Amino acid sequence: MLVILVPVLLVMMGFAIDLGQMYLVRAELKQAANAMALASAQRLNGTDGALESAATARAAAISNAASIGNKFNFGSLVIGDSGGFLNSAVQEPEYFDSASAATGEGESTTGGAAAGGTAKFVRVSLTADAPLTFFSLLSLGQERKTPISVTSIAGQSAPLCEACAIENMTVAALDPADLVDFGFTRNTRYTFSHNCQGFPLPQVLGGTSGRIDYLMLDRQDASATVFPDATQQIFRIGQAGLPGNRSAAAGCIRIGGSETVWENAQPLQCVFNQIPGPVQAFLCGLATRFDGTSLPAQCQIVGDLDTIVSTNIPDTDLTDLDDYAAYTGNGRRVITIPIVEALLPGGGMSVLGFRQFLVQPLGGQTQFNPAETSGRFIASYIGNVMPLKQGRFDGNCGITTGPGKVVLFR
Repeated sequence: MLVILVPVLLVMMGFAIDLGQMYLVRAELKQAANAMALASAQRLNGTDGALESAATARAAAISNAASIGNKFNFGSLVIGDSGGFLNSAVQEPEYFDSASAATGEGESTTGGAAAGGTAKFVRVSLTADAPLTFFSLLSLGQERKTPISVTSIAGQSAPLCEACAIENMTVAALDPADLVDFGFTRNTRYTFSHNCQGFPLPQVLGGTSGRIDYLMLDRQDASATVFPDATQQIFRIGQAGLPGNRSAAAGCIRIGGSETVWENAQPLQCVFNQIPGPVQAFLCGLATRFDGTSLPAQCQIVGDLDTIVSTNIPDTDLTDLDDYAAYTGNGRRVITIPIVEALLPGGGMSVLGFRQFLVQPLGGQTQFNPAETSGRFIASYIGNVMPLKQGRFDGNCGITTGPGKVVLFR
């Protein structure tokens, strides 16, 4: 019995050790591939430079520059290095314009070579050697290693029914029957102005096709302990979108929801060319996306302003753009706006969907002027090209078009 069991035990040990090492390497590679795919997909924003930006983000996921990159073989070897006993390689990524093409479950229209303007999904493949101990005694394992391969696919999810970390500024659909663009025209500039009462109505700014009125949806958080003042809260929303919150009702906006106007942000008389304090604070926050160091005196209505803007990160592309595809920034100028059926200062506004605009500098400069009369600024309609940070796509809200968030498909 001993003679019989010893070989059996050795074989079982071999399976346990070598298969364990193979599964470990595969798990490490899969973790790295997931990180690379997610980082790449987050940069697929519909611009010509999206693939280059995605490549930079993908490389950062396995970069050992700060000794924090994803590695393999008990975290000891850098992925992508070769020349040693255990080698690894990163395959060229493939980009797709649809989830079915990326996963191979449908007919591909791009063959894995979607351009920056159309790519929404990325496939990342990695290979690496797993060491063998007992299996090296067999003829098939004489090299004392075996190759392991993994693939990860990431991209935009289905359109979100509930969007978080977006702006609480809302506009009415130009055409509620148009479920794709709501009547807006892509790469067209519009004059945004705060909704006001009476005449004369705010003038259209030069170079824009028309005026779009907006209101501020109520997202005051009475339980906030960090910057609890309402003016500080709406400034921070203008600066970076709705902050994270345990309550979805406070940190998110849902399609089909009934919305009211932010307190004290009701329309004023148009003739006086003035805007409510909360709107002024929001526009000051929006201005920090261009420059947070030279805000006008009107922004001093925000308490502890210097502390709030001390960690501000402005956009890296402040140029005036006719075509969004040429945008090379970090996404700070892109705002995601809830579209409602109609602006109703008395409340009861129904959200139809979410669409995105690129905020433009004023007058050909590289600045955004939050002190503009009537709360006017210029923004170009870009659709739903940039993935959102957070949200839910369940709930049967009945939409087929809109921004999604980055998720793993495989």
